[in-house]
Amino acid sequence: MKSSGYKTGLLLRLGIGLLSVVLLFQIAQRYPFRIDMTEEKRYSISEPTKKLLQRLDQDVVVEVYLAGELPGNFLRFQKAIRELLEEFAIYTPGTLDVKLVDPAQASSSRARNQYFQGLIQQGLQPTNLNYSQDGKNTQKLIFPGAVISMGGRELAVNLLKGNRASGPEAIINQSIEGLEYAFANALQQLANPTRKRVGLVLGHGEPDTTQLAGLTNLILSKYDLFRINLPERKTPITGYDLLLITKPTKPFSEREKYLLDQYVMAGGRVAFFLDALRVNMDSASGEGTVAIPYETNLNDLLFRYGVRINQNYVVDLNCGDFPVVAGNIGDQPQIRMLPWPYFPVITNYGKHPVVRNLDAVMTRFVSSIDTVKAVGVEKTPLLLSSNNTKVLGAPITVAFNDLQSELLPEKFQKGPQALGYLLEGTFTSMYKNRFPPAGFSRNEIVPESAPNKLVVIADGDLIRNELSLEDGKPLQMGLDPYSQKTYANEDLVMNLVDYLLDEDGLVQTRAKEVKIRPLDKVKVKQERLKWQLVNVALPVILLVLFGIVKMTIRKRRNTY
Repeated sequence: MKSSGYKTGLLLRLGIGLLSVVLLFQIAQRYPFRIDMTEEKRYSISEPTKKLLQRLDQDVVVEVYLAGELPGNFLRFQKAIRELLEEFAIYTPGTLDVKLVDPAQASSSRARNQYFQGLIQQGLQPTNLNYSQDGKNTQKLIFPGAVISMGGRELAVNLLKGNRASGPEAIINQSIEGLEYAFANALQQLANPTRKRVGLVLGHGEPDTTQLAGLTNLILSKYDLFRINLPERKTPITGYDLLLITKPTKPFSEREKYLLDQYVMAGGRVAFFLDALRVNMDSASGEGTVAIPYETNLNDLLFRYGVRINQNYVVDLNCGDFPVVAGNIGDQPQIRMLPWPYFPVITNYGKHPVVRNLDAVMTRFVSSIDTVKAVGVEKTPLLLSSNNTKVLGAPITVAFNDLQSELLPEKFQKGPQALGYLLEGTFTSMYKNRFPPAGFSRNEIVPESAPNKLVVIADGDLIRNELSLEDGKPLQMGLDPYSQKTYANEDLVMNLVDYLLDEDGLVQTRAKEVKIRPLDKVKVKQERLKWQLVNVALPVILLVLFGIVKMTIRKRRNTY
């Protein structure tokens, strides 16, 4: 009887345990939740991303081209992608299907090359990977990106992004930090077929269409772009979400400034890319040429908004190269690339998500920016020169002969200079308590804006693309035709445009931080044997001890 009661109680407890497990499983399925115990919340997604995912009304397919044999850091990258997309799937009303694809798995080299070309045409950027594994050196072409399909539309997303000045591990880490924004931004584009309208302000000697081809293609990849001839406009600027002012060389009239000012007061966003000084490089040989100020007539407008572009040049030891003729071989000139500090390469950024983990950006003849008092406006520096900087005040003589001089660090001790600012807040009209230009009524003036955002960059060449040395065709923005280096000018401009037009707060996801906690390699080597023994022997010892204890208890029970 006693044995029968014991068995009944055991079965009852077992049944209750099984029912509890099933019940908990059903609750977890119906009301899913996760607890992120990491310090930096690396496995959590932001509220703007959650809201975006919850609005998706169609199924999503994500093909990730990162499979097959990969080194450890890329396997970690692949795992981070899978974990993020699994988290996305929890908040998506429909299905989110993830497929890992190895592009190198093709039936023949010809088929593989055709497949590679198709991925490149879709917009994925290949990476040539060299790594050593088990004493064998391996070279492999990979496509660290994804193609997202939803509602009959497709969008390619490049996922490997970061500052190339960092090491490989840091680049992977920066790419992991940017995964949420990369996928959320792409899904937002697919979910919102209505494109925002960007206006390109013309009529003041801006670069021609070939020099703005890179900018045009970049904007058109995501937004609708319209050309606005401002001198011909008689009515207020409406119907545009953002205006781009790109390296004007002629003055804006008071009427044009009034139209811009009232556009800002009405909530319109503006990105200014301006040069303070003009330099003619064709006259820079011999004794050189003198840089003279551009008279754009925008200084007072920017001053009212909180910044002043100085009439100087910031020269930097961290710079690009410029080609010079160093002699002749026969009748052919010998070209040498020499450091040109008038072309600062920006790797120093402010603390803002829009420039976080950004690769190097090329600037040319850039000026410093000072901030001035503007009530209600927050000013955030975005671009800064390096520590090894010198500031040249007007008048400035620019000469190719300077390329022959040794660049001494002790002469570049001015420290970081702000070259670009983000302005956010409530802006005051330049025409508040003033008479407007002829043709406009004082009663029509909007004296103050609602919360708004502007960007001011003291380099008009940042958005200008170079032309091919071979056929004169426009190159990609940020591509140096001499060194063939591609800088992150496109990424910077698109980040700025996205942020100025972002109403959902997705750009804030770029602030995500994933800390690297590397192992102490010396300690690992010293204690490797100990931990191997612990991992292998300890479970066996514990199992044997458990068996001995169980047998002892059973013997005692049988004795009594």
